[in-house]
Amino acid sequence: MLKKSSGCTGFTTNRKPVSADTPKNTHHEFGKNLKPWKRILFLSCGFVALTLGLIGIPLPLLPTTPFLLLAAWFFAMSSKRFYIWLTTHRIFGRIITDYHEQGGVRRIIKIRALTLLWATILSSAIFFTDQWGVRILLLAVALGVTLHIRKIKTLK
Repeated sequence: MLKKSSGCTGFTTNRKPVSADTPKNTHHEFGKNLKPWKRILFLSCGFVALTLGLIGIPLPLLPTTPFLLLAAWFFAMSSKRFYIWLTTHRIFGRIITDYHEQGGVRRIIKIRALTLLWATILSSAIFFTDQWGVRILLLAVALGVTLHIRKIKTLK
């Protein structure tokens, strides 16, 4: 069962995190008590959020981490298989568990995100538009995202 928290994710559980070796009866119901249409809806929303998160990797205007966290929540509500797959994924799993358990992001993830953000924004502003208004808007968005990323707790 989820309850409201003051942490970064907004929700916390009363139970231990699920892993591939978690005994069957110690965690989420994973959609067992949901009506079939609701389970399918949650699964679909999880895949949409995952897709948006993946698209957000090369596109700096679409944030990756919030969509991955949302996908993890939808999968936790509907599918043990996909929840475990996402939270133990070799690339995304640690990002999700770090943010969920410790409320932060590792320094290397921040550096990679900001490097990719500024490389994409600057190349777009220099090579793909002649309009100064668009250039200023791109730089303002990059600055806003940079400030947001810097506000997130940095893990070592």
